[in-house]
Amino acid sequence: MRPRDEAKDIWIHLGELRRRLLISLAALIAAALLSLYFSPTLAEILAQPIGGTSVLVAIEVTENISVMMNIALLSGFTLALPVILFQLVSFLLPGLMPHEQKWLLASIPLLTLFFIGGVLFAYFVMLPAALPFLMGLLGIRTQPRPGPYFEFVLTLLAGVGLVFETPLLVLVLARLRLVSAGMLAKQWRIALVAIAVLAAVITPTGDPLNMGLLMLPLTGLYLISILFAALARPKGG
Repeated sequence: MRPRDEAKDIWIHLGELRRRLLISLAALIAAALLSLYFSPTLAEILAQPIGGTSVLVAIEVTENISVMMNIALLSGFTLALPVILFQLVSFLLPGLMPHEQKWLLASIPLLTLFFIGGVLFAYFVMLPAALPFLMGLLGIRTQPRPGPYFEFVLTLLAGVGLVFETPLLVLVLARLRLVSAGMLAKQWRIALVAIAVLAAVITPTGDPLNMGLLMLPLTGLYLISILFAALARPKGG
């Protein structure tokens, strides 16, 4: 292929990538705007672990609108995730074999479900365990503010949700022959150390109880990753 043809192909691919990104951005904006309408209800749900929004006290006039925007953004991202993933996968499909295209398309609902599973785990398991510890530390009465509280909650939900995507990432890496089930199984000791470090980073309190609560599903995700790597092993690989 001549250099001019190669340059033309690169621009075509960049144009396609730009189109896919714009569609993803449009989906995110539309979902966020829709979520903005439900932000007060979502805020009340997210504040339930501390007794509802009535216990929060804002000290800045723009604090509440900032909270609504942040809640709408995470909710919108969750709603738009299938569209975003489909656009990403569609960009990669032309360079894959037919059977690889099928399993990559099939991973889209799984990626969405794993992310939602991580968000639900953080909300129903981690928050109820972490918040009493944080708010009761040193015996000092805590009056939560909407801004810091929802920033803490949304960061935790999004972080754990993304971590729950690990098995699907391993599946992709296995298809690319960058990892294998045998490799992951042999490195289980290193994996446990990495899981402990990751749990310490993500856990908002850093205490052993909450670290353990997160380490259990992370270990389960690692075992699922080994299974996925074995299932995704390319033929003849």
